[in-house]
Amino acid sequence: MAHVTGIHIAPGTWPAPVGSVQEVEAIAGQGLVGDRKFGARRQISIVSTEELDEAAAKLGDAIPMGSTRRQITISEGRFTREPGSTIRLGDVVVEVAGDCSPCDEMEESVGPGARAALVQLAGVVGTIIAGGIIRVGDPVEFE
Repeated sequence: MAHVTGIHIAPGTWPAPVGSVQEVEAIAGQGLVGDRKFGARRQISIVSTEELDEAAAKLGDAIPMGSTRRQITISEGRFTREPGSTIRLGDVVVEVAGDCSPCDEMEESVGPGARAALVQLAGVVGTIIAGGIIRVGDPVEFE
């Protein structure tokens, strides 16, 4: 079963650094406490190590957790990008809004060629519909 392997929070927009934490509070309809996206329409981003590994193979270099600025990294799985599908992270439920397309910042935060390598492999964005605490090690379910 998939589980949460990393949580990365950035208090400010690019180029503010991303910090790794062991847990974060998720508030329904708001986002992750302390993160730059709190209160935004797209409140949370989730990527899997499976997707990062596939993108790294295309890139020819490792893509470390957090370097893509996705807040949650899970151990495995390919995401449905279908709006309205849900992902459960422990007790927290996220409604998927769609693909989290890589942006130009990837060229700096990951390295040259990263944006192209991450197309359709940069995870999903969504809205928190049931809040709680997300912890590293929490089980992940695709609903």
